[in-house]
Amino acid sequence: MATARTVTKGAATRELILDRAYGIACRAGLEGLSIGGLASDVGMSKSGVFAHFGSREDLQLAVLDDAGRRFVEHVMAPALRAPRGVARLRALMDRWFDWARHRDDGGCIFLGAATEYDDRPGPLRDRVIAQMDRWRSELARAATLAIGTGELDASTDVEQLAFELYALALVVHHDAGLRGYDAAYARGMQAFDRLIRADSPA
Repeated sequence: MATARTVTKGAATRELILDRAYGIACRAGLEGLSIGGLASDVGMSKSGVFAHFGSREDLQLAVLDDAGRRFVEHVMAPALRAPRGVARLRALMDRWFDWARHRDDGGCIFLGAATEYDDRPGPLRDRVIAQMDRWRSELARAATLAIGTGELDASTDVEQLAFELYALALVVHHDAGLRGYDAAYARGMQAFDRLIRADSPA
């Protein structure tokens, strides 16, 4: 039977592997992950890494889940503390745009994964879609609450608005890397304000 100390050490080792794998995936994509390369990077044997992740695909799925946790901590959790209504929608976009900074990790793993797996059916593609659907549903839910507060018109198509806000996040991510974050953020928030005005009560 494993002792508590063994379990704790094993969990810490798994977290170390995941952290390194996340950094690699941000820079080189999930397809850039290899068990051998990762084992060398963390100073372990291949069998040591396999003890925590039974296959390369299991590792890639775990990295996607870890990225989702990071996204929730950086974007969703802080934004959902904002008051219901447009303030929460704005907070969601503000935090999402801030996610585009990627000061230390090299890039957005979700953008890379969407490109890597858009035409490759399987568990990884399914996981990417599930995560993106979750983010979009949070935007739609926040928009619905903004209708309830009277800040958005009752006729607002919340799914369409969520689609357009999601598109804003994508273009801010692209422009932040190519043209600089500050300009991309300013353009993104200006576009957000225009979308909100278009759906505000007459």
